[in-house]
Amino acid sequence: MDVQTLINLGAGAVLATVGWLCRTLWDAVERLKTDIQRIEVCLPSHYSRKDDIQCRFDKIDLTLEKIFIKLDTKADK
Repeated sequence: MDVQTLINLGAGAVLATVGWLCRTLWDAVERLKTDIQRIEVCLPSHYSRKDDIQCRFDKIDLTLEKIFIKLDTKADK
């Protein structure tokens, strides 16, 4: 075997490995894209919306305020 054949085989092996790695990364990115799209579609049905949570926190705040007022006006502080 001459030197040029060895260089060609080495370069071919390196390029084949790099190509396989690039293809693997490309497939992984594509899977991530589809997962993100699926999450975006399912997100509103699995989690509470911000306005629902805000309404509940407002009710909790009112209840806590009433409790604090009762504690402040308690005679035996």
